[in-house]
Amino acid sequence: MSPIRVLIADDHPIVRDGLRTLIHSEPGLELVGEASNGAEAVAMARTLHPDVILMDLVMPGMDGLEAIQQIKRTGAPASILVLTSFSEEDKVFPAIKAGALGYLLKDSTPQQLLQAIYDVHRGQASLHPSIALQVIREINRPSDLPLAEEPLSERELEILRLLAQGLTNQEIAARLVRSELTIRTHVRNILSKLHLANRTQAALYAIREGLADIKDQK
Repeated sequence: MSPIRVLIADDHPIVRDGLRTLIHSEPGLELVGEASNGAEAVAMARTLHPDVILMDLVMPGMDGLEAIQQIKRTGAPASILVLTSFSEEDKVFPAIKAGALGYLLKDSTPQQLLQAIYDVHRGQASLHPSIALQVIREINRPSDLPLAEEPLSERELEILRLLAQGLTNQEIAARLVRSELTIRTHVRNILSKLHLANRTQAALYAIREGLADIKDQK
């Protein structure tokens, strides 16, 4: 079988050196490029067609989250594995909803990283144990939000399901053949009715209430 083509995106040379050495030591992997920021990662994803992208989140200029969003918008088939030092919820959930299939911390062992690369390449989610626990707790957490004063309409439910799949307002508008302004208004109404602060909370609400599946991704 052909080796898995891997692209590294990390702004620290010492991290790239370590990852390069690890990838070169694994016969089933091939390093096709190294990016030092998100913009380079997006450009290389378009031209090098990697199978797996190892994506840091905090980088100068375009960060990893925006890079994930842009790569997914291009329709590139690469599986994205976040490799970062940050385990906070405000980093984890946006990255997963943007389309990252794996989320690993930099204290992981080389063997864990190699296994994660193979897993995401097969289309399987790969989460660091502490990250997986966060996701499970969030999904299973009983909602202490007040009940909506008025129920969501059928259109709002449809948009909530698409939002939970990580689609942008523009993508939802194209899917439903509506204007982006109309979708933006619906999203604002959804957040208001459900007493939620942002799209990530709405996506997690949809998963928790059984309106969307955590495996549903664009």
